[in-house]
Amino acid sequence: LKTPAGLQHLNDFLADKSYIEGYVPSQADIAVFEAVSGPPPAELHHALRWYNHIKSYEKQKASLPGIKKALGKYGPADVEDTTGSGGATDSKDDDDIDLF
Repeated sequence: LKTPAGLQHLNDFLADKSYIEGYVPSQADIAVFEAVSGPPPAELHHALRWYNHIKSYEKQKASLPGIKKALGKYGPADVEDTTGSGGATDSKDDDDIDLF
């Protein structure tokens, strides 16, 4: 997200979304916001809109819903995770309730 290509990908992702996940600001937005080095250029208007909106939650960021995950866990599935957090993989989560 610190490169022009990364910001362009973020802009494309946010073209029809207000937030990284869901319909309210969350820890996912905070994780991505903290990875962006500053306001995106004006021509990336979707990313800039999102950046300015999430920046307005500066004082509430700790109270936003969700659990902050590694940056590579967010975004489209076809994007390679280059955050360096690829170490251990999650073991099967036995706490999930599978109704079907």
